[in-house]
Amino acid sequence: MPPITGLKSESEKFAGAVRSYSCEALMQDNKALQAGTSHFLGQNFARQFDLKFQSEGGQEEYAWNTSWGVSTRLIGGLVMTHGDDKGLIVPPRLAPTQVVIVPILKGENSSLVLEKTKEVESRLKAAGVRVKIDARDNVSPGVKYYEWERKGVPYRMEIGPKDIEKGSVALARRVVPEGAERKSFVLEDQAVAEIPNLLENFQAELRDASVARREENTVRGVSTINELQEALDGGAGFVFTGWNGDPSVEEEVKGLTKATIRCLPSEEFRSPQTPVKCVSGSGESVTEVAWARSY
Repeated sequence: MPPITGLKSESEKFAGAVRSYSCEALMQDNKALQAGTSHFLGQNFARQFDLKFQSEGGQEEYAWNTSWGVSTRLIGGLVMTHGDDKGLIVPPRLAPTQVVIVPILKGENSSLVLEKTKEVESRLKAAGVRVKIDARDNVSPGVKYYEWERKGVPYRMEIGPKDIEKGSVALARRVVPEGAERKSFVLEDQAVAEIPNLLENFQAELRDASVARREENTVRGVSTINELQEALDGGAGFVFTGWNGDPSVEEEVKGLTKATIRCLPSEEFRSPQTPVKCVSGSGESVTEVAWARSY
């Protein structure tokens, strides 16, 4: 979930803090999610709660506090960043189950298939893969496929009697590039050896796709409130403009567009050319800001 980071404006910072910083992630509907914050509280809260410490000089002083936080909203952010109409898509590094193995159990071959499935499970675990066998006999393989796809497991492996004869397994990827086949048949040894790298590639592709989506839906160089509103109404996520630091501009933009200043972006995320004029048309810009509609 690739956010932009930066300083909160005075009106958006945590009440009582000296400064607030946030990381702002863009969801697939192009709304921003405040994914995490950190606050420099100065001595404000220490004075309220009479929290003191003894300095090196032997004097009592009020403590200097910071506050750092993320919350369960990150779970929602994960769902909204990567999920699709079929359900969850969980990045491999976070997935409790990275590979689910579905044995195709048929009659007298069932015990042989189950034995091979457990053998492959053991080999994958030895390679550091989090793996689970779904050997339930009260649901069909098709139902299992749908369930694990909905839960977002990165890879599904199928092993049946014919696969054992060929020394192969079937691998199905939760997300595939456009036009590619979802399922492939791979030799067992090759699959066991390659799955750790396949999981890392899956992780990188999810990140690259979400970064690309953020950049594709970011608009820079906007110079007026009308342009800002047009960009947002046209589906933009983050819109970067200049700002003169006046809170009344924030209120005006919020009233017209329902967007707020998500942050004053850190250097990494600033535009190549610093805005000269405030988006309000009143005065020079003192800083660049990122606007967005948000949760």
